[in-house]
Amino acid sequence: MNYIQEMRQLIGSHTLMTVGCGIILEKDGQILLQHRKDNDVWGIPGGVMEPGETFVEAAIRETWEETGLKAEDLILFGLYSGNEGYAEYQNGDKIFSVQIIFHTEKFSGELIQDALESQEHRFFSRDNLPHLNSHQERFILDWVKNSNLPVVK
Repeated sequence: MNYIQEMRQLIGSHTLMTVGCGIILEKDGQILLQHRKDNDVWGIPGGVMEPGETFVEAAIRETWEETGLKAEDLILFGLYSGNEGYAEYQNGDKIFSVQIIFHTEKFSGELIQDALESQEHRFFSRDNLPHLNSHQERFILDWVKNSNLPVVK
């Protein structure tokens, strides 16, 4: 059982504060996005930090689990909080997530297409993005705009 499952047993569907860590993986000016299985949106690989992990460890672990890629030399891209961090899942669970987003162009491994949470991974150019996850749209669009690092919102 992971941390989120343990907390849900205690608080039910009430709002749970989480720390999400993700990585913008860039190759030849394109961003790697994953097509989620649970809804028809695209976003960057990442997920919730487990107790005891560093931000970097969580981002690297989640990216590995979701893509099969080992990310290296992470640079802080941005810190994201505010009302955009609220979400309610189909099962009624509510969260407020603070997002720590990294960037790298250095990664290795074999890109997997079908993973536990995603059905496809693909690189996209800045001017040809798919339907984005609304909770990740702001940092993906900051990447599109070549925002200076790090972005704090």
